Amino acid sequence: MGIKNIFPKDKIKELDRLLQSCDRIAVTCHMRPDGDAIGSSLGWYHLLKSMGKEVTVILPDRAPRSLEFLPGFHDIAIYTQHEDYVRRVLSEIDLLLMCDFNKPSRQGNLEQAVQECPAPKVLIDHHKDPDKMAGLMFSYPAMSSACELSFRLMAALGLYDRMNLDSATALLTGLITDTQNFSVNCDDPETYAVMMRLMEKDVDKTRIIREAIKSTSLNALKLNSFAITNRMEIFPEHRCALITLSADDLRKFSYEKGDTEGLVNEPLRIRGIAYSVFMREDSDCIKVSTRSIMNFPVDKICSDLFNGGGHQMAAGGEFIGSLQNCRQIMLDHMQEYDQFLPKGLAKLEIK
Repeated sequence: MGIKNIFPKDKIKELDRLLQSCDRIAVTCHMRPDGDAIGSSLGWYHLLKSMGKEVTVILPDRAPRSLEFLPGFHDIAIYTQHEDYVRRVLSEIDLLLMCDFNKPSRQGNLEQAVQECPAPKVLIDHHKDPDKMAGLMFSYPAMSSACELSFRLMAALGLYDRMNLDSATALLTGLITDTQNFSVNCDDPETYAVMMRLMEKDVDKTRIIREAIKSTSLNALKLNSFAITNRMEIFPEHRCALITLSADDLRKFSYEKGDTEGLVNEPLRIRGIAYSVFMREDSDCIKVSTRSIMNFPVDKICSDLFNGGGHQMAAGGEFIGSLQNCRQIMLDHMQEYDQFLPKGLAKLEIK
């Protein structure tokens, strides 16, 4: 199966001009980066380095340990740890690629430094309603991931042959993690064609799934088991599952970044549940993650209630305040979203 070039010729020409003419390039993504954010950033990093460019990947904060296997992971500059260095890099680069976020605020404390960067900016993103924050914008919400979008851009630029194993590994990692191993956001047959083209680079798909999805630490396994057993609430009339984890809960299990990755998906395994909400008490806010099935619009919940958004069946947001208040807001408004419950849901049996 072929992969169509979906991009306007003038925009591809401009991106090609920028990549060819710029020698010092930085790549950045959103705070609390996931597999797609890291994968797209490192995908461009390795490709551009193979072209002889001086490249720096900049993250707002640390990435989860589950992604440490990715080539180039330990070369990443983290703003919360190396602020002066990051600001110097941003002041000296010729071009900035911005991957997997649609609003400057999604970069947290890094937002101001990135917005002040004088270099031309290119946005590569698959979230809805992006802010105008780059001179050249590739915004395609229908894409499964920023990694699929990045691959398509590289192919359209004629750079597939320059793509090495490290770049392909990073891109396939983001594609796998953002589609939950090809179980969501992957109705387009061409998404599978992208996977096949990446695997032609000899990527170890089995290792990606093992490291990025299946492997976990003992403390993380205990924490997630505790969350489901002791902190999950089911609201049968709303077909909703809600999990809340306090800071005390996290400390009890020696929480590290990434330990609850995927937890929000677990309640969707319950027959008859339409959507799942997970609230985690971080140091500066309550982090809200949502997932759903059958096109239930959790992005609307996150946009309406938690200053967030995302995709129709996978979205997130944040709440400034207590975990108790955040939970109560969800409970107070839950009934408003019953109108979107899909027809044909299986019967929810609570004994």
